[in-house]
Amino acid sequence: MPTSEICNLTATEMVQMISRKEVSAREIMEAHLTQIDRVNPKVNALVTLCPELALEGSDLADKHIRDGDRLGILHGLPVAHKDLFPTKGIRTTFGSPIFSDHVPDYNCLIVERLQSSGAITIGKTNTPEFGAGSQTYNTVFGETLNPYDVSRTCGGSSGGAAVALACRMIPIADGSDTGGSLRNPAGYCNVVGFRTSPGRVPVYPSSINWSPLSVQGPMARNVADCALMLAAIAGPDSRVPISISESSFRGFPFRISVMPYL
Repeated sequence: MPTSEICNLTATEMVQMISRKEVSAREIMEAHLTQIDRVNPKVNALVTLCPELALEGSDLADKHIRDGDRLGILHGLPVAHKDLFPTKGIRTTFGSPIFSDHVPDYNCLIVERLQSSGAITIGKTNTPEFGAGSQTYNTVFGETLNPYDVSRTCGGSSGGAAVALACRMIPIADGSDTGGSLRNPAGYCNVVGFRTSPGRVPVYPSSINWSPLSVQGPMARNVADCALMLAAIAGPDSRVPISISESSFRGFPFRISVMPYL
């Protein structure tokens, strides 16, 4: 399947095709890495790439399928994490020169849940310094540009994620929102950013465990893909006092409509 066709598939379609062995996780990953090489220099959405790690992860994902192992709901999907989110062994700058060489030794909870659900980390997405601002610019990596008009802003602070999605460089991405940081860039880039209810996606670690203001949530190119990702990252965590106790979304239609193959 040509690169352009693979990258235009929805996340839901990709997971279904991987599970049915119609396309390999390696093919999915290689197609997105090719798209990144072609497009990212023009928009600067992905700021730290891990191609070797991503390809190793996709090969392991294919092995799990060959071995008949139980698959996560995001099995084989490339994902990029906002550069505010600590990622084990991967540079995490928070968009600040203070942390320009910072490499955490742990994953934050949302990254942990995405990887546990089978998503494969491909890199980090750009953000303003410490996520402060309705644009996406910092002195470490520079500015992320709007994919429809590079003379315009892409919004922020999850601007790198929104642009990477719009440009078909990744099928899903994580983001965070205090005053519009999921919704603003999604609107500017014609994708979906869902601000979750406080506690629906527990934030850990956090220095403000009782605050309902800042949340984390899914980003994708359509609502069904956002719902699929939300099912992977939502659920209680005993370390987060405001986390919502329900562990699933019983009765919600997307449980049936986007995951019948699990």
